[in-house]
Amino acid sequence: MDNAKPKKVIAPRTEMPCQPAAVRARNFKEVALGYTPEMAIAEAKRCLQCKKPGCMKGCPVEIHIPEFIAAVTQGDFDAAYRIIKGTNPLPAVSGRVCPQENQCEGKCILLAKGQPIAIGRLERFVADQHIAGTACEEVSGSSTCTMAPLCDDGNKVACLGSGPATLSCAGYLAANGIKVDVFEALHEAGGVLIYGIPAFRLPKDVVKKEIDAMRQLGVSFKTNWVGGRTVQVSSLLEQGYKAVFIGVGAGLPLFLNVPGENLIGVFSANEYLTRVNLGRAHSFPAGSDTPVYPGKHVTVFGAGNVAMDAARTAMRMGAESVHIVYRRTRAEMPARREEIEHAEEEGIQFEMLAAPLHFNGDANSVLESVTLQRMELGEPDASGRRRPQPVEGAVYDLPTDLAIIALGTRSNPILLDATPELDKNKRGYIVADEETGETSIPNVFAGGDIVTGAATVILAMGAGRRAAKEICKRIKG
Repeated sequence: MDNAKPKKVIAPRTEMPCQPAAVRARNFKEVALGYTPEMAIAEAKRCLQCKKPGCMKGCPVEIHIPEFIAAVTQGDFDAAYRIIKGTNPLPAVSGRVCPQENQCEGKCILLAKGQPIAIGRLERFVADQHIAGTACEEVSGSSTCTMAPLCDDGNKVACLGSGPATLSCAGYLAANGIKVDVFEALHEAGGVLIYGIPAFRLPKDVVKKEIDAMRQLGVSFKTNWVGGRTVQVSSLLEQGYKAVFIGVGAGLPLFLNVPGENLIGVFSANEYLTRVNLGRAHSFPAGSDTPVYPGKHVTVFGAGNVAMDAARTAMRMGAESVHIVYRRTRAEMPARREEIEHAEEEGIQFEMLAAPLHFNGDANSVLESVTLQRMELGEPDASGRRRPQPVEGAVYDLPTDLAIIALGTRSNPILLDATPELDKNKRGYIVADEETGETSIPNVFAGGDIVTGAATVILAMGAGRRAAKEICKRIKG
């Protein structure tokens, strides 16, 4: 008699409802509509509850993934929320924008069948479903924050920048009763979550909710303060701050360095997206004073998430055609698969195996077209990827009246030049201890893109949390 336990039948992955492509391509409402409770429970029940879960190893903030998924299967979304918030301060954000396919879902045992558990979608569902009763619960998932009388003991911490690394750091410290002042260069807090990621991927009210909760815990957000200009690291320490956390990101754009790049109509993705997102140019002139350069035939250079964001934003701003030019093939594109698929569905055209030679303008130096060189893949380079090589004689023009350069970023030198005591690596980023985030200046910490170079939101959050734990230990013992 065969007493073998029957194998669990795994249902197909639960798809995420989305706005129809033809509709969403012309509005800035969120593309993904989110799971219903029934969908979330069905997806959670697919989880095998592995004894040695690989998904946790792939999570930079070490969420107890099997535990929160188990709570979802029981319909206990409040318990799931508390489990996630135990290590992740921004699940509504990370559930929307993190590259789960390369992290937690990339380690799921069901990936072998092409159907990993939709961990990011479940994380987003839990965060959206749960309504925190207090600011403390919103920040930490617990109603038992220390909430010591702010500033009474003189313990306070300064943070430069207000992106995901700082929000993670400030939230942890505030939940433990430590006063935090955040100094932000722009006129609105949130960093890349506000100026870089479009509302159709990350609604701004999601970020605002997290920031408002921190304000209720006593975190002060001081906008229009530029690190290295209107505020200095040394002066903050002199003013009595027990520690300084630097989370200013890496916001200096890279360019192509080809002829014609200074023509009217050529922009960095940083400027273009900042105008639309932070400046709300998508509602100009009725709801915003910030205009954006109009483009009917738009070409975006690059193939990461920022390139997808720029291309999809241009389509929503009224472009008749949008091309993404990339010198390799689709297989090498670094953007999230979901973002690539959404872009295709919305009518974005991919110009693969092509590289720009020069931009062409009219008599008034206004962009009219870009000349492209057809490429082919040769032998692998030092990164292991096959190196693009020009195809002799294969040159052609692409009509373009708006070009957006999305090749990545590097560290902005303003703060670093003003703080020569900070050790930097050969790429110009701050050197910080991997475990604590402390820099070469005692009690000055750093995390996020200013340390690693352009990376993911969740990695920045993890760095902010590690630094906050060390700061908290030093201040509170």
